[in-house]
Amino acid sequence: MKKKLSVLAFTLAIAGAAAPAFAQQQYAKAEDAVHYRRGAFTLLGYHFGSLGAMVQGKVPFNSAQAAIDGDVIAIASKLPFHAFVEGSDKGQTGAKPEIWKEQAKFTDLRDKMQAEVAKVSAAAKSGNLDNLKAVFGAAGQSCKNCHDNYRRRL
Repeated sequence: MKKKLSVLAFTLAIAGAAAPAFAQQQYAKAEDAVHYRRGAFTLLGYHFGSLGAMVQGKVPFNSAQAAIDGDVIAIASKLPFHAFVEGSDKGQTGAKPEIWKEQAKFTDLRDKMQAEVAKVSAAAKSGNLDNLKAVFGAAGQSCKNCHDNYRRRL
């Protein structure tokens, strides 16, 4: 299990490094962009949720798993945003049309979320649950701010 997670973390590190190149890429179809960003947000949510379960005491704190989750969220928080391309506001997407109308606000919320997630990532890798608890709530709130304004439930 540990080896699989290490491979996943390595793969995500490569993907994160390649994200700027993907930003130059055009998706063959708008639905490809939607599929990509939904996958990236799912990945982010899974690993953020894993850390949240530790913070809330629902599962025991596991410093090795927290470090992996921290690495993954740092990368995954950057992946979906280049996929908010023209035409990808239709179909199976939870993205509200306001994203494309309020780009400056959306970008600001994205930047704030990524900064908060970076703090969680660093705290998760510290091996100290109290460090993680100290920054987790602000990161969760930064996610909620964007969800409240720009996400609809499917």
